[in-house]
Amino acid sequence: MSNIARIVNEKASLIWSIADKLVGVYKPHEYGDVILPLTVLKRFDSVLGDTKDKVLEMAKKYPETFAKRDFVLKETAGQKFYNTSKYDFKKLLDDPDNIEENFYNYINGYSDEVKDIIKNFDLNKQIERMADSGILYQVIDTYNSEKANLHPNYVSNIEMGYIFEEIIRRFNELSNEEAGQHYTPREVIELMVNLIFEDEEDLADSSKIKTVYDGACGTGGMLTASMEYAKKLNSSSRILCYGQELNAQTYAICKADMLIKGEDSNNIRHGNTLSGDLFPGENFDYIIMNPPFGIEWKNEKAAVLKEAEKGSDGRFPAGTPAISDSQLLFLQNAVSKMKPEGSKIAIVHNGSALFKGDAGSGESEIRRYVIENDLLDCIVQLPNDMFYNTPIATYIWILSNKKPSHRIGKVQLIDASSFGKRLRKPLGNKRNEISNDQINKITKIYGDFVENEYSKIYELENFGYRKVTILIPELDVNGLVKKNSKGIPIINKDLTETEVIPLSQSIEDYLNKEVVPFNEYAMVDDSKTKIGYEILFMKYFYKYVEPKNSKDILKEISDLDKELDFILKEISYE
Repeated sequence: MSNIARIVNEKASLIWSIADKLVGVYKPHEYGDVILPLTVLKRFDSVLGDTKDKVLEMAKKYPETFAKRDFVLKETAGQKFYNTSKYDFKKLLDDPDNIEENFYNYINGYSDEVKDIIKNFDLNKQIERMADSGILYQVIDTYNSEKANLHPNYVSNIEMGYIFEEIIRRFNELSNEEAGQHYTPREVIELMVNLIFEDEEDLADSSKIKTVYDGACGTGGMLTASMEYAKKLNSSSRILCYGQELNAQTYAICKADMLIKGEDSNNIRHGNTLSGDLFPGENFDYIIMNPPFGIEWKNEKAAVLKEAEKGSDGRFPAGTPAISDSQLLFLQNAVSKMKPEGSKIAIVHNGSALFKGDAGSGESEIRRYVIENDLLDCIVQLPNDMFYNTPIATYIWILSNKKPSHRIGKVQLIDASSFGKRLRKPLGNKRNEISNDQINKITKIYGDFVENEYSKIYELENFGYRKVTILIPELDVNGLVKKNSKGIPIINKDLTETEVIPLSQSIEDYLNKEVVPFNEYAMVDDSKTKIGYEILFMKYFYKYVEPKNSKDILKEISDLDKELDFILKEISYE
Protein backbone atom coordinates (compact mmCIF):
# COMPACT_ATOMS: atom_id res chain seq x y z
CA MET A 1 0.00 0.00 0.00
CA SER A 2 1.37 3.41 -0.96
CA ASN A 3 1.98 6.08 1.67
CA ILE A 4 -0.88 8.17 0.28
CA ALA A 5 -3.26 5.20 0.42
CA ARG A 6 -2.22 4.45 4.01
CA ILE A 7 -2.80 8.04 5.17
CA VAL A 8 -6.13 8.26 3.38
CA ASN A 9 -7.36 4.98 4.87
CA GLU A 10 -6.20 5.93 8.36
CA LYS A 11 -7.74 9.40 8.36
CA ALA A 12 -10.95 8.37 6.61
CA SER A 13 -11.43 5.45 9.03
CA LEU A 14 -10.79 7.70 12.02
CA ILE A 15 -13.23 10.31 10.80
CA TRP A 16 -15.70 7.56 10.06
CA SER A 17 -15.39 6.44 13.70
CA ILE A 18 -16.95 9.77 14.67
CA ALA A 19 -20.16 8.20 13.44
CA ASP A 20 -20.17 6.21 16.70
CA LYS A 21 -20.94 9.47 18.50
CA LEU A 22 -23.91 10.08 16.20
CA VAL A 23 -25.68 6.75 16.77
CA GLY A 24 -29.18 7.28 18.09
CA VAL A 25 -29.26 10.95 17.16
CA TYR A 26 -28.70 10.52 13.43
CA LYS A 27 -29.62 7.76 11.02
CA PRO A 28 -26.68 6.20 9.13
CA HIS A 29 -27.54 7.96 5.86
CA GLU A 30 -27.40 11.32 7.74
CA TYR A 31 -23.88 10.90 9.14
CA GLY A 32 -22.38 12.76 6.21
CA ASP A 33 -24.41 15.87 7.09
CA VAL A 34 -22.19 16.20 10.16
CA ILE A 35 -18.89 14.57 9.27
CA LEU A 36 -18.34 16.22 5.89
CA PRO A 37 -18.68 19.86 7.02
CA LEU A 38 -16.78 19.30 10.26
CA THR A 39 -13.93 17.61 8.39
CA VAL A 40 -13.75 20.62 6.08
CA LEU A 41 -13.74 23.00 9.05
CA LYS A 42 -11.10 20.94 10.85
CA ARG A 43 -8.90 21.20 7.77
CA PHE A 44 -9.42 24.98 7.62
CA ASP A 45 -8.67 25.18 11.34
CA SER A 46 -5.42 23.24 10.86
CA VAL A 47 -4.32 25.29 7.84
CA LEU A 48 -4.88 28.59 9.70
CA GLY A 49 -3.36 27.42 12.98
CA ASP A 50 0.19 28.67 12.37
CA THR A 51 -0.90 32.28 11.69
CA LYS A 52 -3.96 32.42 13.98
CA ASP A 53 -2.45 34.76 16.61
CA LYS A 54 -1.11 37.19 13.98
CA VAL A 55 -4.50 37.35 12.28
CA LEU A 56 -6.20 38.16 15.59
CA GLU A 57 -3.71 40.97 16.20
CA MET A 58 -4.30 42.46 12.74
CA ALA A 59 -8.09 42.10 13.14
CA LYS A 60 -7.89 44.27 16.28
CA LYS A 61 -5.64 46.77 14.53
CA TYR A 62 -7.89 47.25 11.48
CA PRO A 63 -11.64 47.83 12.04
CA GLU A 64 -14.24 46.21 9.76
CA THR A 65 -14.82 49.59 8.13
CA PHE A 66 -11.25 49.56 6.78
CA ALA A 67 -11.57 49.06 2.99
CA LYS A 68 -8.55 46.77 2.61
CA ARG A 69 -9.10 44.77 5.80
CA ASP A 70 -10.04 41.61 3.90
CA PHE A 71 -6.88 41.80 1.79
CA VAL A 72 -4.65 42.46 4.84
CA LEU A 73 -6.07 39.56 6.84
CA LYS A 74 -5.66 37.12 3.93
CA GLU A 75 -2.06 38.27 3.49
CA THR A 76 -1.45 37.76 7.21
CA ALA A 77 -3.06 34.30 7.17
CA GLY A 78 -1.07 33.32 4.10
CA GLN A 79 -4.26 31.92 2.63
CA LYS A 80 -7.23 33.10 0.59
CA PHE A 81 -9.38 32.92 3.73
CA TYR A 82 -9.07 33.65 7.45
CA ASN A 83 -10.85 33.48 10.82
CA THR A 84 -11.09 36.35 13.32
CA SER A 85 -12.78 34.42 16.14
CA LYS A 86 -10.73 33.83 19.30
CA TYR A 87 -11.89 30.21 19.19
CA ASP A 88 -10.47 27.26 17.31
CA PHE A 89 -11.29 23.54 17.53
CA LYS A 90 -9.10 23.11 20.62
CA LYS A 91 -10.30 26.21 22.53
CA LEU A 92 -13.94 25.24 21.98
CA LEU A 93 -13.38 22.47 24.54
CA ASP A 94 -12.39 24.94 27.27
CA ASP A 95 -15.99 25.96 27.94
CA PRO A 96 -18.24 22.88 27.62
CA ASP A 97 -21.34 24.66 28.96
CA ASN A 98 -21.28 27.25 26.18
CA ILE A 99 -19.85 25.19 23.34
CA GLU A 100 -22.85 25.76 21.05
CA GLU A 101 -22.75 29.55 21.38
CA ASN A 102 -18.96 29.57 21.03
CA PHE A 103 -19.13 27.36 17.95
CA TYR A 104 -21.43 29.88 16.26
CA ASN A 105 -18.94 32.60 17.18
CA TYR A 106 -16.16 30.51 15.66
CA ILE A 107 -17.83 29.88 12.30
CA ASN A 108 -19.03 33.48 12.05
CA GLY A 109 -15.41 34.57 12.35
CA TYR A 110 -14.56 33.10 8.95
CA SER A 111 -14.21 35.19 5.80
CA ASP A 112 -17.05 35.22 3.27
CA GLU A 113 -15.61 32.40 1.13
CA VAL A 114 -15.87 29.95 4.02
CA LYS A 115 -19.24 31.30 5.19
CA ASP A 116 -20.65 30.38 1.78
CA ILE A 117 -19.30 26.86 2.19
CA ILE A 118 -20.79 26.57 5.69
CA LYS A 119 -24.15 27.82 4.40
CA ASN A 120 -24.27 25.16 1.70
CA PHE A 121 -23.49 22.48 4.26
CA ASP A 122 -26.42 23.80 6.36
CA LEU A 123 -24.08 23.39 9.32
CA ASN A 124 -25.95 25.64 11.79
CA LYS A 125 -28.83 23.18 11.74
CA GLN A 126 -26.47 20.31 12.64
CA ILE A 127 -24.77 22.27 15.43
CA GLU A 128 -28.14 22.94 17.05
CA ARG A 129 -29.18 19.30 16.64
CA MET A 130 -25.97 17.97 18.21
CA ALA A 131 -26.11 20.51 21.05
CA ASP A 132 -29.74 19.65 21.85
CA SER A 133 -28.80 15.97 21.93
CA GLY A 134 -25.75 16.53 24.13
CA ILE A 135 -23.16 15.16 21.68
CA LEU A 136 -21.57 18.35 20.30
CA TYR A 137 -18.72 18.35 22.84
CA GLN A 138 -17.87 14.66 22.23
CA VAL A 139 -17.81 15.13 18.46
CA ILE A 140 -15.51 18.18 18.65
CA ASP A 141 -13.33 16.37 21.17
CA THR A 142 -12.81 13.49 18.72
CA TYR A 143 -11.68 15.94 16.05
CA ASN A 144 -9.01 17.18 18.47
CA SER A 145 -7.36 13.78 18.91
CA GLU A 146 -3.84 13.36 17.56
CA LYS A 147 -5.08 10.77 15.07
CA ALA A 148 -7.37 13.44 13.60
CA ASN A 149 -4.46 15.81 12.89
CA LEU A 150 -5.17 17.40 9.50
CA HIS A 151 -2.34 19.95 9.53
CA PRO A 152 -0.70 20.34 6.09
CA ASN A 153 2.59 19.09 7.57
CA TYR A 154 0.89 15.73 8.15
CA VAL A 155 -1.71 15.59 5.38
CA SER A 156 -0.98 17.13 1.97
CA ASN A 157 -3.60 18.82 -0.20
CA ILE A 158 -3.64 15.81 -2.49
CA GLU A 159 -4.15 13.43 0.42
CA MET A 160 -6.87 15.67 1.83
CA GLY A 161 -8.71 15.52 -1.48
CA TYR A 162 -8.53 11.73 -1.39
CA ILE A 163 -9.86 11.72 2.18
CA PHE A 164 -12.87 13.82 1.15
CA GLU A 165 -13.56 11.47 -1.74
CA GLU A 166 -13.28 8.36 0.44
CA ILE A 167 -15.69 9.75 3.03
CA ILE A 168 -18.17 10.72 0.30
CA ARG A 169 -17.91 7.27 -1.27
CA ARG A 170 -18.78 5.62 2.02
CA PHE A 171 -21.74 7.89 2.65
CA ASN A 172 -23.00 7.41 -0.93
CA GLU A 173 -23.13 3.67 -0.29
CA LEU A 174 -25.26 4.25 2.80
CA SER A 175 -27.65 6.67 1.12
CA ASN A 176 -27.95 4.80 -2.20
CA GLU A 177 -27.08 7.83 -4.31
CA GLU A 178 -27.98 7.75 -7.99
CA ALA A 179 -25.51 5.91 -10.18
CA GLY A 180 -22.20 7.72 -10.46
CA GLN A 181 -23.77 11.03 -9.55
CA HIS A 182 -21.21 12.40 -7.12
CA TYR A 183 -18.06 10.34 -7.32
CA THR A 184 -15.76 9.15 -10.09
CA PRO A 185 -13.07 6.57 -9.22
CA ARG A 186 -9.62 8.10 -9.06
CA GLU A 187 -8.11 5.80 -11.70
CA VAL A 188 -10.87 6.72 -14.19
CA ILE A 189 -10.08 10.38 -13.60
CA GLU A 190 -6.37 9.74 -14.12
CA LEU A 191 -7.07 7.98 -17.41
CA MET A 192 -9.29 10.84 -18.60
CA VAL A 193 -6.64 13.39 -17.68
CA ASN A 194 -3.94 11.36 -19.45
CA LEU A 195 -6.03 11.15 -22.60
CA ILE A 196 -7.05 14.79 -22.73
CA PHE A 197 -3.49 16.01 -22.12
CA GLU A 198 -1.69 13.31 -24.12
CA ASP A 199 -0.47 15.60 -26.91
CA GLU A 200 -0.45 18.90 -25.04
CA GLU A 201 3.09 20.28 -25.22
CA ASP A 202 1.93 23.75 -24.15
CA LEU A 203 0.87 22.38 -20.77
CA ALA A 204 4.48 22.33 -19.56
CA ASP A 205 5.07 25.92 -20.66
CA SER A 206 4.80 27.99 -17.49
CA SER A 207 4.42 31.16 -19.56
CA LYS A 208 1.03 29.96 -20.81
CA ILE A 209 -1.91 29.82 -18.43
CA LYS A 210 -4.44 27.14 -19.36
CA THR A 211 -8.02 26.75 -18.18
CA VAL A 212 -10.03 23.62 -17.36
CA TYR A 213 -13.80 23.45 -16.81
CA ASP A 214 -16.07 20.81 -15.29
CA GLY A 215 -19.80 21.42 -15.62
CA ALA A 216 -20.65 18.64 -13.16
CA CYS A 217 -17.64 19.03 -10.89
CA GLY A 218 -18.81 17.19 -7.77
CA THR A 219 -16.02 17.38 -5.21
CA GLY A 220 -13.56 18.61 -7.83
CA GLY A 221 -11.58 15.40 -8.36
CA MET A 222 -11.13 16.00 -12.09
CA LEU A 223 -10.05 19.60 -11.61
CA THR A 224 -7.54 18.56 -8.95
CA ALA A 225 -6.16 15.76 -11.14
CA SER A 226 -5.69 18.22 -14.01
CA MET A 227 -3.65 20.52 -11.79
CA GLU A 228 -1.57 17.58 -10.54
CA TYR A 229 -0.82 16.45 -14.10
CA ALA A 230 0.37 19.90 -15.11
CA LYS A 231 2.60 20.15 -12.02
CA LYS A 232 4.26 16.85 -12.92
CA LEU A 233 5.21 18.25 -16.32
CA ASN A 234 6.47 21.50 -14.86
CA SER A 235 6.19 22.64 -11.25
CA SER A 236 5.67 26.19 -12.55
CA SER A 237 2.80 25.22 -14.85
CA ARG A 238 -0.48 26.97 -14.18
CA ILE A 239 -3.98 25.66 -14.75
CA LEU A 240 -6.96 27.73 -13.67
CA CYS A 241 -9.92 25.61 -12.58
CA TYR A 242 -13.60 26.38 -13.15
CA GLY A 243 -16.51 24.24 -12.03
CA GLN A 244 -20.26 24.21 -11.55
CA GLU A 245 -22.07 21.78 -9.28
CA LEU A 246 -25.74 21.27 -8.40
CA ASN A 247 -25.42 19.33 -5.14
CA ALA A 248 -24.85 21.75 -2.24
CA GLN A 249 -22.60 19.49 -0.17
CA THR A 250 -20.30 18.40 -2.97
CA TYR A 251 -20.13 21.99 -4.22
CA ALA A 252 -19.09 23.07 -0.72
CA ILE A 253 -16.34 20.44 -0.59
CA CYS A 254 -15.05 21.37 -4.05
CA LYS A 255 -14.96 25.06 -3.14
CA ALA A 256 -13.25 24.23 0.16
CA ASP A 257 -10.65 22.10 -1.61
CA MET A 258 -9.85 24.87 -4.09
CA LEU A 259 -9.65 27.40 -1.26
CA ILE A 260 -7.16 25.25 0.62
CA LYS A 261 -5.07 24.81 -2.54
CA GLY A 262 -4.81 28.59 -2.92
CA GLU A 263 -7.00 28.64 -6.03
CA ASP A 264 -9.71 31.19 -6.76
CA SER A 265 -12.71 29.58 -5.05
CA ASN A 266 -15.06 32.04 -6.79
CA ASN A 267 -14.48 29.98 -9.94
CA ILE A 268 -16.46 27.15 -8.31
CA ARG A 269 -20.16 27.97 -8.58
CA HIS A 270 -23.33 26.44 -7.23
CA GLY A 271 -26.22 25.82 -9.59
CA ASN A 272 -27.83 23.64 -12.24
CA THR A 273 -25.65 23.62 -15.36
CA LEU A 274 -28.52 22.64 -17.66
CA SER A 275 -31.00 25.30 -16.59
CA GLY A 276 -28.56 28.05 -15.63
CA ASP A 277 -25.05 28.33 -17.05
CA LEU A 278 -22.97 30.26 -14.51
CA PHE A 279 -20.14 30.80 -16.99
CA PRO A 280 -22.09 32.44 -19.84
CA GLY A 281 -19.99 33.26 -22.88
CA GLU A 282 -16.82 31.80 -21.34
CA ASN A 283 -14.67 29.22 -23.12
CA PHE A 284 -11.93 26.95 -21.84
CA ASP A 285 -8.87 25.07 -23.07
CA TYR A 286 -9.99 21.79 -21.56
CA ILE A 287 -13.39 20.45 -20.52
CA ILE A 288 -13.54 17.31 -18.40
CA MET A 289 -16.57 15.81 -16.67
CA ASN A 290 -18.60 12.82 -15.61
CA PRO A 291 -22.21 14.05 -15.92
CA PRO A 292 -25.13 12.07 -14.47
CA PHE A 293 -26.59 9.58 -16.90
CA GLY A 294 -30.00 8.03 -16.83
CA ILE A 295 -31.28 11.09 -14.95
CA GLU A 296 -34.29 12.93 -16.40
CA TRP A 297 -34.28 16.67 -17.11
CA LYS A 298 -38.00 17.26 -16.58
CA ASN A 299 -37.41 19.95 -13.95
CA GLU A 300 -35.10 21.85 -16.31
CA LYS A 301 -37.32 21.41 -19.39
CA ALA A 302 -38.53 25.01 -19.76
CA ALA A 303 -35.04 26.51 -19.46
CA VAL A 304 -33.46 23.87 -21.71
CA LEU A 305 -36.03 24.28 -24.49
CA LYS A 306 -35.64 28.07 -24.32
CA GLU A 307 -31.88 27.66 -24.69
CA ALA A 308 -32.33 25.17 -27.56
CA GLU A 309 -34.45 27.73 -29.44
CA LYS A 310 -31.31 29.86 -29.82
CA GLY A 311 -29.92 27.29 -32.23
CA SER A 312 -26.24 27.82 -33.01
CA ASP A 313 -26.19 30.81 -30.67
CA GLY A 314 -27.10 28.63 -27.68
CA ARG A 315 -25.65 25.70 -25.78
CA PHE A 316 -27.91 23.04 -27.34
CA PRO A 317 -27.64 23.68 -31.10
CA ALA A 318 -28.38 20.07 -32.10
CA GLY A 319 -31.63 19.91 -30.14
CA THR A 320 -32.62 17.87 -27.13
CA PRO A 321 -32.60 14.15 -26.26
CA ALA A 322 -35.41 12.19 -24.62
CA ILE A 323 -36.41 13.79 -21.34
CA SER A 324 -35.49 10.60 -19.45
CA ASP A 325 -31.73 11.12 -19.87
CA SER A 326 -29.77 14.38 -19.65
CA GLN A 327 -26.25 13.19 -20.47
CA LEU A 328 -26.22 14.38 -24.09
CA LEU A 329 -27.27 17.84 -22.92
CA PHE A 330 -24.10 17.93 -20.83
CA LEU A 331 -22.15 16.83 -23.92
CA GLN A 332 -23.51 19.77 -25.92
CA ASN A 333 -22.83 22.14 -23.04
CA ALA A 334 -19.22 20.92 -23.05
CA VAL A 335 -18.93 21.53 -26.79
CA SER A 336 -20.31 25.04 -26.33
CA LYS A 337 -17.43 25.77 -23.93
CA MET A 338 -14.71 25.00 -26.50
CA LYS A 339 -12.48 27.83 -27.65
CA PRO A 340 -12.67 28.57 -31.38
CA GLU A 341 -8.88 28.34 -31.57
CA GLY A 342 -8.89 24.86 -30.06
CA SER A 343 -10.01 22.84 -27.03
CA LYS A 344 -10.27 19.21 -25.93
CA ILE A 345 -13.01 17.41 -24.03
CA ALA A 346 -13.01 14.21 -21.98
CA ILE A 347 -16.48 13.14 -20.84
CA VAL A 348 -17.96 9.90 -19.47
CA HIS A 349 -21.14 8.40 -20.93
CA ASN A 350 -22.96 5.11 -20.68
CA GLY A 351 -23.82 2.95 -23.68
CA SER A 352 -27.12 4.63 -24.53
CA ALA A 353 -25.30 7.78 -25.65
CA LEU A 354 -23.73 5.68 -28.42
CA PHE A 355 -26.81 4.25 -30.04
CA LYS A 356 -30.10 5.22 -28.36
CA GLY A 357 -32.59 6.94 -30.66
CA ASP A 358 -33.64 6.29 -34.24
CA ALA A 359 -32.66 8.42 -37.24
CA GLY A 360 -33.99 11.94 -36.74
CA SER A 361 -34.34 11.55 -32.96
CA GLY A 362 -32.78 14.01 -30.55
CA GLU A 363 -30.02 11.61 -29.56
CA SER A 364 -29.14 10.78 -33.15
CA GLU A 365 -29.12 14.44 -34.15
CA ILE A 366 -26.71 15.26 -31.31
CA ARG A 367 -24.36 12.46 -32.42
CA ARG A 368 -24.72 13.73 -35.99
CA TYR A 369 -23.76 17.25 -34.94
CA VAL A 370 -20.67 16.05 -33.08
CA ILE A 371 -19.50 13.65 -35.80
CA GLU A 372 -20.27 15.73 -38.91
CA ASN A 373 -18.41 18.68 -37.36
CA ASP A 374 -15.43 16.34 -36.89
CA LEU A 375 -15.37 16.91 -33.13
CA LEU A 376 -15.35 13.25 -32.07
CA ASP A 377 -11.76 12.09 -31.72
CA CYS A 378 -11.86 8.85 -29.75
CA ILE A 379 -14.09 6.65 -27.60
CA VAL A 380 -12.66 4.28 -24.98
CA GLN A 381 -14.78 1.48 -23.59
CA LEU A 382 -13.96 0.90 -19.92
CA PRO A 383 -14.34 -2.43 -18.12
CA ASN A 384 -17.70 -3.10 -16.49
CA ASP A 385 -18.08 -2.67 -12.71
CA MET A 386 -15.77 0.34 -12.59
CA PHE A 387 -18.06 2.70 -10.68
CA TYR A 388 -19.18 2.45 -7.07
CA ASN A 389 -22.89 2.84 -7.72
CA THR A 390 -23.42 1.23 -11.12
CA PRO A 391 -22.14 -1.95 -12.83
CA ILE A 392 -23.06 -0.89 -16.39
CA ALA A 393 -20.65 -0.35 -19.29
CA THR A 394 -19.16 3.13 -19.47
CA TYR A 395 -17.22 5.00 -22.15
CA ILE A 396 -14.83 7.95 -22.22
CA TRP A 397 -15.45 10.25 -25.17
CA ILE A 398 -12.56 12.45 -26.31
CA LEU A 399 -13.56 15.42 -28.46
CA SER A 400 -11.34 18.02 -30.11
CA ASN A 401 -11.71 20.96 -32.48
CA LYS A 402 -7.96 21.05 -33.07
CA LYS A 403 -7.23 17.53 -34.29
CA PRO A 404 -3.73 16.92 -35.68
CA SER A 405 -3.73 16.35 -39.43
CA HIS A 406 -3.51 12.54 -39.24
CA ARG A 407 -6.65 12.38 -37.08
CA ILE A 408 -8.82 14.77 -39.13
CA GLY A 409 -11.92 13.09 -40.54
CA LYS A 410 -11.38 9.97 -38.43
CA VAL A 411 -12.59 8.47 -35.16
CA GLN A 412 -10.59 6.03 -33.06
CA LEU A 413 -12.35 3.37 -31.00
CA ILE A 414 -10.42 1.69 -28.17
CA ASP A 415 -11.75 -1.46 -26.50
CA ALA A 416 -10.27 -1.47 -23.00
CA SER A 417 -13.09 -3.60 -21.58
CA SER A 418 -10.62 -6.39 -20.73
CA PHE A 419 -8.06 -4.13 -19.05
CA GLY A 420 -9.55 -4.00 -15.55
CA LYS A 421 -8.23 -6.06 -12.69
CA ARG A 422 -10.51 -7.55 -10.07
CA LEU A 423 -10.63 -6.00 -6.62
CA ARG A 424 -10.06 -8.38 -3.73
CA LYS A 425 -13.10 -6.88 -2.02
CA PRO A 426 -15.92 -5.19 -3.96
CA LEU A 427 -16.70 -1.58 -3.07
CA GLY A 428 -20.42 -1.32 -3.71
CA ASN A 429 -20.85 -2.13 -7.41
CA LYS A 430 -17.18 -1.47 -8.07
CA ARG A 431 -15.46 -4.80 -8.67
CA ASN A 432 -12.80 -3.70 -11.14
CA GLU A 433 -10.07 -1.09 -11.24
CA ILE A 434 -7.49 -0.04 -13.83
CA SER A 435 -3.82 -0.20 -12.83
CA ASN A 436 -1.28 2.51 -13.61
CA ASP A 437 0.31 0.24 -16.22
CA GLN A 438 -3.06 -0.23 -17.90
CA ILE A 439 -3.70 3.52 -17.84
CA ASN A 440 -0.34 4.05 -19.55
CA LYS A 441 -1.10 1.31 -22.09
CA ILE A 442 -4.48 2.81 -23.03
CA THR A 443 -2.89 6.27 -23.29
CA LYS A 444 -0.18 4.87 -25.57
CA ILE A 445 -2.77 3.14 -27.79
CA TYR A 446 -4.54 6.47 -28.13
CA GLY A 447 -1.32 8.34 -28.89
CA ASP A 448 0.00 5.77 -31.38
CA PHE A 449 -3.23 5.98 -33.44
CA VAL A 450 -2.74 2.64 -35.21
CA GLU A 451 -5.08 -0.28 -35.61
CA ASN A 452 -4.59 -3.40 -33.51
CA GLU A 453 -6.75 -5.78 -31.47
CA TYR A 454 -7.69 -2.95 -29.09
CA SER A 455 -7.83 -0.03 -31.55
CA LYS A 456 -9.94 0.54 -34.65
CA ILE A 457 -9.96 3.68 -36.82
CA TYR A 458 -12.87 4.71 -39.04
CA GLU A 459 -13.91 7.49 -41.38
CA LEU A 460 -16.70 9.72 -40.07
CA GLU A 461 -19.32 8.49 -42.53
CA ASN A 462 -18.87 4.96 -41.22
CA PHE A 463 -21.19 5.82 -38.30
CA GLY A 464 -23.93 7.39 -40.42
CA TYR A 465 -26.86 5.84 -42.23
CA ARG A 466 -30.00 6.77 -44.11
CA LYS A 467 -33.33 5.41 -43.02
CA VAL A 468 -35.17 5.12 -46.33
CA THR A 469 -38.88 4.43 -46.89
CA ILE A 470 -39.45 1.96 -49.73
CA LEU A 471 -42.81 2.19 -51.55
CA ILE A 472 -44.29 -0.72 -53.49
CA PRO A 473 -47.04 0.16 -56.04
CA GLU A 474 -50.10 -1.97 -56.55
CA LEU A 475 -50.16 -4.10 -59.72
CA ASP A 476 -53.04 -4.97 -61.94
CA VAL A 477 -53.87 -8.44 -63.25
CA ASN A 478 -51.39 -7.94 -66.06
CA GLY A 479 -48.56 -7.18 -63.66
CA LEU A 480 -48.51 -3.48 -64.50
CA VAL A 481 -48.40 -0.59 -62.01
CA LYS A 482 -51.81 0.80 -61.08
CA LYS A 483 -52.10 4.59 -61.35
CA ASN A 484 -54.70 7.12 -60.27
CA SER A 485 -56.42 9.65 -62.51
CA LYS A 486 -53.39 11.95 -62.32
CA GLY A 487 -51.07 9.20 -63.49
CA ILE A 488 -49.45 8.76 -60.06
CA PRO A 489 -48.72 5.17 -58.96
CA ILE A 490 -51.10 3.81 -56.32
CA ILE A 491 -49.04 2.62 -53.33
CA ASN A 492 -49.76 -0.63 -51.54
CA LYS A 493 -49.50 0.59 -47.94
CA ASP A 494 -49.30 -2.95 -46.57
CA LEU A 495 -46.03 -3.49 -48.44
CA THR A 496 -44.35 -0.21 -47.40
CA GLU A 497 -41.11 -0.84 -45.50
CA THR A 498 -37.94 0.91 -44.41
CA GLU A 499 -34.33 0.10 -45.17
CA VAL A 500 -31.21 1.25 -43.32
CA ILE A 501 -28.55 2.20 -45.86
CA PRO A 502 -24.99 3.14 -44.78
CA LEU A 503 -23.87 6.64 -45.81
CA SER A 504 -20.89 5.01 -47.47
CA GLN A 505 -23.23 3.36 -49.96
CA SER A 506 -25.45 5.17 -52.48
CA ILE A 507 -29.19 4.61 -52.27
CA GLU A 508 -29.31 3.61 -55.93
CA ASP A 509 -26.63 0.95 -55.55
CA TYR A 510 -28.34 -0.42 -52.45
CA LEU A 511 -31.73 -0.61 -54.17
CA ASN A 512 -30.31 -2.29 -57.26
CA LYS A 513 -28.60 -4.89 -55.11
CA GLU A 514 -31.00 -5.49 -52.22
CA VAL A 515 -34.50 -4.43 -53.36
CA VAL A 516 -35.02 -4.27 -57.13
CA PRO A 517 -34.18 -7.97 -57.68
CA PHE A 518 -37.25 -8.78 -55.58
CA ASN A 519 -39.52 -6.01 -56.86
CA GLU A 520 -38.57 -4.11 -59.95
CA TYR A 521 -41.17 -1.38 -59.30
CA ALA A 522 -39.92 -0.43 -55.80
CA MET A 523 -39.35 3.29 -55.31
CA VAL A 524 -38.03 5.60 -52.59
CA ASP A 525 -40.15 8.20 -50.80
CA ASP A 526 -37.46 10.90 -50.62
CA SER A 527 -39.61 13.09 -48.37
CA LYS A 528 -39.29 10.56 -45.55
CA THR A 529 -35.57 9.84 -45.80
CA LYS A 530 -33.75 10.56 -42.52
CA ILE A 531 -30.07 10.54 -41.66
CA GLY A 532 -29.02 8.89 -38.42
CA TYR A 533 -25.79 8.26 -36.55
CA GLU A 534 -24.97 5.47 -34.12
CA ILE A 535 -21.82 3.83 -32.81
CA LEU A 536 -22.43 0.13 -32.31
CA PHE A 537 -19.18 -0.25 -30.42
CA MET A 538 -18.89 -4.00 -30.08
CA LYS A 539 -19.78 -4.52 -33.74
CA TYR A 540 -16.33 -3.17 -34.57
CA PHE A 541 -14.56 -5.51 -32.16
CA TYR A 542 -16.61 -8.62 -32.82
CA LYS A 543 -14.50 -11.74 -33.01
CA TYR A 544 -15.91 -14.71 -34.87
CA VAL A 545 -15.77 -17.92 -32.87
CA GLU A 546 -16.08 -20.95 -35.09
CA PRO A 547 -18.82 -23.29 -33.84
CA LYS A 548 -17.82 -26.74 -32.66
CA ASN A 549 -17.84 -29.57 -35.12
CA SER A 550 -21.01 -31.68 -34.85
CA LYS A 551 -18.91 -34.81 -34.22
CA ASP A 552 -17.21 -33.13 -31.28
CA ILE A 553 -20.59 -32.07 -29.86
CA LEU A 554 -21.94 -35.63 -30.18
CA LYS A 555 -18.85 -36.97 -28.42
CA GLU A 556 -19.33 -34.50 -25.56
CA ILE A 557 -22.95 -35.61 -25.21
CA SER A 558 -21.90 -39.25 -25.24
CA ASP A 559 -19.26 -38.63 -22.57
CA LEU A 560 -21.81 -36.83 -20.38
CA ASP A 561 -24.25 -39.75 -20.78
CA LYS A 562 -21.58 -42.18 -19.65
CA GLU A 563 -20.70 -39.99 -16.67
CA LEU A 564 -24.38 -39.75 -15.71
CA ASP A 565 -24.81 -43.56 -15.98
CA PHE A 566 -21.80 -44.03 -13.68
CA ILE A 567 -23.20 -41.63 -11.09
CA LEU A 568 -26.62 -43.33 -11.16
CA LYS A 569 -24.98 -46.74 -10.63
CA GLU A 570 -22.99 -45.37 -7.70
CA ILE A 571 -26.21 -44.07 -6.15
CA SER A 572 -28.03 -47.38 -6.64
CA TYR A 573 -25.19 -49.34 -4.94
CA GLU A 574 -25.42 -47.07 -1.92
